[in-house]
Amino acid sequence: MKIRQPAVAGLFYPADSRALRAQIEGFLRSAKPAPGPPPKALVSPHAGYAYSGPVAASAYRALESIADRIRRVVMAGPSHRVGFRGIACGEAERLHTPLGAVEVEQGAYAALADLPQVRRYEAPFEGEHCLEVQLPFLQMVLGRFSVVPLLVGEATSEEVAEVLERLWGGEETLILISSDLSHYLDYRSARERDAKTTRAIEGLLPEAISYDDACGRVPLAGLLRQARRHGLHAHTLDLRNSGDTAGPRHQVVGYGAYAFA
Repeated sequence: MKIRQPAVAGLFYPADSRALRAQIEGFLRSAKPAPGPPPKALVSPHAGYAYSGPVAASAYRALESIADRIRRVVMAGPSHRVGFRGIACGEAERLHTPLGAVEVEQGAYAALADLPQVRRYEAPFEGEHCLEVQLPFLQMVLGRFSVVPLLVGEATSEEVAEVLERLWGGEETLILISSDLSHYLDYRSARERDAKTTRAIEGLLPEAISYDDACGRVPLAGLLRQARRHGLHAHTLDLRNSGDTAGPRHQVVGYGAYAFA
């Protein structure tokens, strides 16, 4: 069995299971209850937990009422380390975190095999953090579940939307997009830009999100296209930046949590 070990445990989040559980429990307790109906899809940030963990917790708290129904999480995020064309499926059969192992649903990859933009390609997953940091939150909130991890390289939002449609499923499937917002602006400029991006997300307007607005802009835009097609509405659960959580304000990274129902 091919097992992918965590790459950023001890860096982005605690490597000790007890410390990790305690930290996530604290984040979830502090997060406000989510308004509206339970989500079909979420957007969650992916920085170190000290910075983005409180915002990510707002997304995961939205799953409280449906946690026992979700059996599969389709995860898509940007490839930060390896450039490539298309959308990558990894080779791992299990993903490990300090909280245990999560099974990868191999059958989902088979359902994508005829799509030209999808390829089996493990290299982008090596050392990549954007999906890994979501796993401990999922392990704490959900019961037994599998994941379908996807990394997006150079692709169009329509290519991402086509993949999401294949895996959309019913109430047993959660769609999860991993993305931060603006990077390294001053605090005021970041708040202005992230507010503009948030309006685009709430309006389901993928064309209004540009290169500098979100590192996961392509998978995010794919979700916005799908949300429009399925008649979903977007709700902002939290919008902050590293200057609000654990960092200085002269250069910040933006974080947003959004639910689609």
